[in-house]
Parts: sequence; structure tokens; C-alpha cells
Amino acid sequence: MFSRIKEEIAVVFERDPAARNTWEVITCYPGFHALLMHRMAHYLWAGGLKWLARFMSHCGRWFTGIEIHPGATIGQRFFIDHGMGVVIGETAEIGDDCTLYHGVTLGGTSWNKGKRHPTLGKGVVVGAGAKILGPITMGDHSKIGSNAVVVKDVPAGATAIGIPARVVESEASNGRFAAYAVGRDENDPLARALNEIISHSGETDRRIEEILVELKRLGAQSGAAGNSVKL
Repeated sequence: MFSRIKEEIAVVFERDPAARNTWEVITCYPGFHALLMHRMAHYLWAGGLKWLARFMSHCGRWFTGIEIHPGATIGQRFFIDHGMGVVIGETAEIGDDCTLYHGVTLGGTSWNKGKRHPTLGKGVVVGAGAKILGPITMGDHSKIGSNAVVVKDVPAGATAIGIPARVVESEASNGRFAAYAVGRDENDPLARALNEIISHSGETDRRIEEILVELKRLGAQSGAAGNSVKL
């Protein structure tokens, strides 16, 4: 048990450059607190003590602002950064080495019993405010951009952004941690179209400004010529 706790503390130092020392992590990191309480609540849930597990989960939510159902399955070296507003549903499954930022929801789309929440593979990074909904799968080392709404499977190593989310990268992971799951968008046709519209708008404004300057110059010359005739 203590070796697991030491591992969870080490993960904080690995993924959060703001972490200064072990005492600070133990006392001031809500994601670390929420994970410890979930480990205990999940143990109680698996042992049939459902109400006690739910009560412990409820206390964890009140204390940290992070709601994790005790039935959710979470792998090793899981990290929640900041954490406020994170919601993880009952049948969610999270693999090893995953990272969630604040405001993330792993939610269901059905009131039926059974599997209704997402499955995250190993090394998945989910950006702030993202919503992953339904019994879908995020492949190993995939990345979900901030505020994305994901309702379909995401392949391993891919990056998904937008509402609804679409895959914009499909590269093998290089093993590096990507803060806030931000991906390059040069392969995203919507981003390219928006950039072209913005560039065209800027060029149009520049040309209008040149025309106005030229009209002002011609007007000044006409005025000067009129004055010379009057004299």
C-alpha cells in the first residue's frame, strides 16, 4: 500500500512542474486526495459495502470537488491536475498512466444498466473541460483536446479536438507528456479554412486602408489646386 502511495506522489512530480516537495503534494493536491479516497471506496464497493463506499465517495467530492463513482476502475499512476469539476462515472475504466485536467467528464448517455461510460487506454491525456460520453474507447496514448466533446472511439496515438470531436492527428506516441492535450492543427481542414478566412480578412483591411490613404492624398492635392486657382 505504501509503495502505491509513493508511486502516486512520484507521478505528481513527473507531470506537474509546480510541485515543490512531498509534503506539499500530500497536503495541497486535491487530485492526490481524491485518488486515495477512491482507492478505499472502490475496495469497499468491491467488498459489497455499497453504501459505505458511496458515502466515502461523497465525502471525497465534498473535500476535493472531484466526483469519482466507487465502481469506476482506475489503473496505476493516474493523475488529476487541478481537478475541480472532474466527474468519473460508475462503469468508467481508466488505464495506467492516464492524465485528466479540471472539468473533465467521463459520462454516460443512457439510463440503462450495464456498461455506459468510457474506457481510456494506457497513457491517455484528457484536456481541461473535455467531455467523453458513452461506452466508447480512447486508444492507448491518445489525446483529447480541451473542451472537446467525444462521442466516438478515438484510435490509439491520435489527437481529437472540437465539438463533436474529430481526429486531427494519428501519430505514434513519442512518450512525452502533452500538457492540456494540445495538438498541432496543421492537419485539421477546419483550422486551415479559418486561418485562410482570417488571412483574407486581414489582407482586405490592408487594401482598404491603402485606398483611403490614397483618396485622402488625392483630395488634399485637389484642394491645393483649387486654392491656387482662386489666388
